[in-house]
Amino acid sequence: MKKITNILYWIAMLAIAFWFAYSKGWILTNFKSIDAKTALTLIENDDNISILDVRTISEYKEGHLRDSKLIPLQTLPKNIKMLQTDKEKKIIVYCRSGSRSVAASRILESNGFTPLNVKGGIIALIGAKAALVK
Repeated sequence: MKKITNILYWIAMLAIAFWFAYSKGWILTNFKSIDAKTALTLIENDDNISILDVRTISEYKEGHLRDSKLIPLQTLPKNIKMLQTDKEKKIIVYCRSGSRSVAASRILESNGFTPLNVKGGIIALIGAKAALVK
């Protein structure tokens, strides 16, 4: 019985580790994740970029990147058509800390978009001296 318990324990630990790595975008992704400095450089220098904020409305009002579009993650699947004009662009996707943007990037990629997930989200962008607007 103890052997079975040990096996189940390790299976559960592997499942948790797998889920964590998947939710952070470390495994099974078809999109790129970029650091905040790279994101800011692209925003400044690349005309073929769109910016998507997937946080809540209240988070967005606290401060966001200039020219970013707000589509909260929970509404993204039903509002994906709002991004049709950006289909040929790379879309920089950010949230608060980087987890919701991974989920949003998966949704975008599965709908034919080219997302660039910002690792660390707005927290990392602020750390990289991003200018926010309210």
